[in-house]
Amino acid sequence: MSETITRRNFLKSIGLGSAMVALRLDGLSASSERTKPNIIFILADDLGYGDLGCYGQKKILTPNIDALAAEGMRFTNCYAGSTVCAPSRSVLMTGQHTGHTTVRGNTCKRGGIVQDKRRRVNLTDEDVTVAHVLRRAGYRTGLVGKWHLGGYDPTAGPLDRGFDEFYGWLTINLATELPHLYYPAKRYRNRVLYEVKGNQQGKRGYYHTDICTDEAIAFIKNNKAGPFFLDLSYVNPHSPYLAPSHGAYADKPWSKDQKTYAAMISYLDNCVGRLMQTLKGEGLEKDTIVFFASDNGPRSSGSTKQTAVVKFFDSNGPLRGYKRDMYEGGIRVPMIVRWPDKVPKNKTDDTLWYFADFLPTAAAGGSTYARKHRRYQSSSYTSRQKSENAGPVSLLGVFRARISASRSLAQLEGHSSQAGSGTKTL
Repeated sequence: MSETITRRNFLKSIGLGSAMVALRLDGLSASSERTKPNIIFILADDLGYGDLGCYGQKKILTPNIDALAAEGMRFTNCYAGSTVCAPSRSVLMTGQHTGHTTVRGNTCKRGGIVQDKRRRVNLTDEDVTVAHVLRRAGYRTGLVGKWHLGGYDPTAGPLDRGFDEFYGWLTINLATELPHLYYPAKRYRNRVLYEVKGNQQGKRGYYHTDICTDEAIAFIKNNKAGPFFLDLSYVNPHSPYLAPSHGAYADKPWSKDQKTYAAMISYLDNCVGRLMQTLKGEGLEKDTIVFFASDNGPRSSGSTKQTAVVKFFDSNGPLRGYKRDMYEGGIRVPMIVRWPDKVPKNKTDDTLWYFADFLPTAAAGGSTYARKHRRYQSSSYTSRQKSENAGPVSLLGVFRARISASRSLAQLEGHSSQAGSGTKTL
């Protein structure tokens, strides 16, 4: 007789199966020159579920990101850590859900540090991040772009939370710095705040997305002996809407904001293409697993202007709601995984998983440090296969087992899952 599905049994099934994901980083053959793959996690900012061609977008061109999906797996039921930026990234970094991870909102009512009439909390010295885990496993760790997990604490930057290298910005002053987000006058290089050439006195000479891509390419080349972990956190297409040009959309009969929004996403796509060309040129394609996702749903603010833009492009696709909404459109995000010869090509999978699963997936190569910090509410690294002779389990097999358990639980509790229903009622 089969075991009755209870919530406890369901949670046990998640912990048991998820530890054996096929993205096991020790899964390379013994003959491989590299024992652990490089890991790149590309994170867009406020990119909607429906903003990419491979997720149904009809107006905005994203050929390079679409190519990632064609050369890897496209997940249709992946969830961000939260409906807004900071807690979503905290879940991604710590492997803990928002009931346990330290940063649970963009702002807070208690604790943290107050600045510019806002109170923000930061990751603490006690928090274990994916960068900590991978660095202990022998990885060179780097973060390029947006951090947003240090609150207003200058001692809580990426270099204080497991990263070896940092190129980007910490937490911005919304009143004075947000308008210059895409053409920053100053930027951090590790702990040094330097002036960005071309962006002084209000000039717009060096676009933030280009800066991030140039820094990411330099990091890859400097660490190509590997293994390395690169967290590449772009800000496109977060507001304010700003792009170097309207490009392919200049002659479209659209509003200026619509042209700019489309150009921002296509510019991001072009930079992803540059990154992939670098991996190919450096001979790192097959030794690198690439993740691509967004931190939450579309529409940076609920303004009439931004709402009109995302509605025009149907940025949330078949989903209901936007950023900040606890509906599918606010928290379900595009997720693409590419790893030649390891992850199947051109596959679409509807398995349920979320940002907290990334840490134990990345840690699957093994580190005693990870085993000592069993604090994840996710694909449990601590329940790996105990048999030394057991072979790697396929990603599809494990994820499908998890979604089967999830659906069984939903039936037990009298729920009907609407995930992937294609309607804006979620």
